[in-house]
Amino acid sequence: MRRFFKGISFYLLILIIIIFVVEMVGTDVDPVKEMDVTELVENLKTDKVESIKMVGNTVQGKLKDNTQFTTRLPEEIRTTFYTDYLKDLVDSKAISSYSAEPEPSTPWFIEMIPTILLLLVFVVFWFVFMQQSQGGGNRVMSFGKSKARMHKEEDGKVITFKDVAGLEEEKEELKEIVDFLRSPRKYIEIGARIPTGVLLVGPPGTGKTYLSKAVAGEAGVPFFTISGSDFVEMFVGVGASRVRDLFEQAKKNSPCIVFIDEIDAVGRKRGAGLGGGHDEREQTLNQLLVEMDGFGTNEGIIVMAATNRPDILDPALLRPGRFDRQIYVGLPDIRGREEILKIHTKNKPLDSDVDLKVVAKRTAGFTPADLENLVNESALLSARHNLKTIPMHLIEEASIKVVAGPEKKSRVISEKERRLTAYHEAGHAVTARLLPNTDPVHMVTIIPRGMAGGFTAYVPDEDRNYMTKGQMEDKLVQLLGGRVAEALVLDDISTGAQNDIERATKIARQMVTHYGMSDNLGPMTYGTDDEEVFIGRDFGRARNYSEEVAAAIDKEMRQLIDKAYNMAEQLLKNNMDKLHKVAEALLEKETLDGNEFEEIFVGV
Repeated sequence: MRRFFKGISFYLLILIIIIFVVEMVGTDVDPVKEMDVTELVENLKTDKVESIKMVGNTVQGKLKDNTQFTTRLPEEIRTTFYTDYLKDLVDSKAISSYSAEPEPSTPWFIEMIPTILLLLVFVVFWFVFMQQSQGGGNRVMSFGKSKARMHKEEDGKVITFKDVAGLEEEKEELKEIVDFLRSPRKYIEIGARIPTGVLLVGPPGTGKTYLSKAVAGEAGVPFFTISGSDFVEMFVGVGASRVRDLFEQAKKNSPCIVFIDEIDAVGRKRGAGLGGGHDEREQTLNQLLVEMDGFGTNEGIIVMAATNRPDILDPALLRPGRFDRQIYVGLPDIRGREEILKIHTKNKPLDSDVDLKVVAKRTAGFTPADLENLVNESALLSARHNLKTIPMHLIEEASIKVVAGPEKKSRVISEKERRLTAYHEAGHAVTARLLPNTDPVHMVTIIPRGMAGGFTAYVPDEDRNYMTKGQMEDKLVQLLGGRVAEALVLDDISTGAQNDIERATKIARQMVTHYGMSDNLGPMTYGTDDEEVFIGRDFGRARNYSEEVAAAIDKEMRQLIDKAYNMAEQLLKNNMDKLHKVAEALLEKETLDGNEFEEIFVGV
């Protein structure tokens, strides 16, 4: 209802009501008959006219039957009309009332009033329409104003460090910022300078924005939030104007926190364009550097920013005095994942068989955003099955769904393809079970998920921060196990191993060129990252090794892949009975969990 009163429909309704009222009032006025000169003369001759009033060329009068009339006299008879037709009737009192007035002259400004009113109505409606279409506020007049939104405690639930699970070390780093915002005097008196800017770095979904809101909630200060892309417009100078306006607002609400999300949108290295770098984005960055450098007194203003690409930020933005403190917000460990799951399941009814420690163990590599999505997906699955609580098996199904996509049980698959998929996935599972440095098998299925025809899931025994050479070599064997099983059993190979081969090739290249795990090439890094080229920094960069070294790299990669392929082939040949047994079970049940797979493997 409030949106209706603010919308243009409300004003249109008022205008329609006004027009309707005017029309209703106008219907009460007696109608006036338009009479031509011939009819008027005839009525005068037959003594039917009671009164006449002449106003210039217009004759207004009333007949004896109370009919109002008006007649417009032609210019050629206007001057003689009275003497020819009215004088005798007026003298004889046949017409009871007669008067004559000259044509009234209207001032020019009075004649302009209708036009002016029409223009005013048009301007008002145009203003209201633009205001509503822009989402409120005169955006034309405030084009250079900052788009930052300010959150205060009264805006809703206050987020504090208690609401942020895991990230204990990161919270300890930020408690210093909170203490400064609460009581800055003790830092000023001792001569300490609190960091002007804090840059939160980490993969997407790790809670960088949420952590910055918790800092504002702990300190109890206003919190300005804006995206880096909100600064940049196609008009030169607008971004710099918005930066100035943002810091002016922050100074008025000091002490406060200014949070810039995805700062790499505006903070990229200057001069990174092929045709020069003097563009709107660079002017915006320059203004941000000036505001953070302390030319103005920004006491009590803490600038926080988040990015997952710190390597492309301008060095001037990262120097001491600006973003002089960087906090890495990484993936949570098993304990952190359990705490995050407790927060997200706090208001959700869980079944008695749900063990969050087990869920945390099986979700290695999940970000907090992934865990929130996992809990939400499990709740949606439970509602779809008309359950009142969320059981453990649906949480496990949701975790697989988040990683690989939903099951596609309705897809029509031929028996030949089912057999090929069963042996392919059985090859992965059996080689993983036989190798010493691989994760235990959690689930094997030949039901298509996402773009995959089958899926084999693994659950690590513990969180890992590093991978050894032996673990990576065993990973190569495990990835190639599916292709080897196809070749051994079916005497043919398929396109189903495409993703496995891509991943194996990438691991082999990283082992040789990034991690220095080649005995022949030694502990050296060859080439740059495999990520996209950053124009201006990487464009035209020469390869930092010779053609001979490139050939040696290819040779080393080929040796690693061939060694892994031969290892997988030897393992499956020696355990062919286990491979057949697992594949037959998959063809029968379509999905095997970790316990069922282990029973089949050990029972053979």
